[in-house]
Amino acid sequence: MPIDAEKAVAAEPRSAEIAWDHKDIQLYHLGLGAGLPATDPAELRYTLESRLHVLPSFATVAGAGMGVVGGLSAPGIEVDLAAVLHGGQSITLHRPIPVEGKAVTTSRVAAVYDKGKAAILVLRSEVADDDGPLWTSDAQIFVRGEGGFGGDRGPSARLPDPEGAPDLEVERPVREDQALLYRLSGDWNPLHADPEFAALAGFDRPILHGLCTYGMTLKAVVDTQLDGDVSRVRGYSTRFTGVVFPGETLRIRMWRGEGRVRATVTAAERDDAPVLADTVVEHA
Repeated sequence: MPIDAEKAVAAEPRSAEIAWDHKDIQLYHLGLGAGLPATDPAELRYTLESRLHVLPSFATVAGAGMGVVGGLSAPGIEVDLAAVLHGGQSITLHRPIPVEGKAVTTSRVAAVYDKGKAAILVLRSEVADDDGPLWTSDAQIFVRGEGGFGGDRGPSARLPDPEGAPDLEVERPVREDQALLYRLSGDWNPLHADPEFAALAGFDRPILHGLCTYGMTLKAVVDTQLDGDVSRVRGYSTRFTGVVFPGETLRIRMWRGEGRVRATVTAAERDDAPVLADTVVEHA
């Protein structure tokens, strides 16, 4: 069997050193569509090195996402990458991410769940620098055709629907070239750039990275609900439910709660086709 759940979870964690500086942060923010209008003081916090702060979702690309790469090559994991989908993502912030840093990321397979026709791998990365823990990131990876091995089904990732009308609804356009810019932060999958490769995957054109939508949504929440203060974010989780094509518009609906903001994201031009669900930003 390609996935040996017991072996994968019992394997020794893998560690690697990562580093980043203001250029990595600025490139990531630009890949999310930051900088429009270019002279807006609120946008300069994402683009100008003298005012820079770090959107916490940068954790997903720091070190070019080495935690996920390491997890998919862990002992007991042997899967066809064509059968792999990113099912969900969560980040827990232990303190604000510095504009420049060096850290050690330690990654492991935290769990393997049996969903019948598929398996779900929970790939956990814990990142710390000389001052202590920075963030913990969990990627839920859906592997088609690898379930049915009699393992634990795991917890349900679905949350009850938010009650009532949203407190705020905003739209965020996705530029035609946005996937081309975002991929420079480390995700070189040709699915997001090469029309021929996208066609082989069943799409009529390249699709946007799910983690780009993830970052765009967090930026919208921070800018509209948290006074633009990235340091207030304590955690951020979502479930990926559909694709986005460059040139489309994200419709982001938000519900405020005690210490959290719930959100849903849809593709406005495709009759609000679901994109992100069960999205929660926990904040101070």
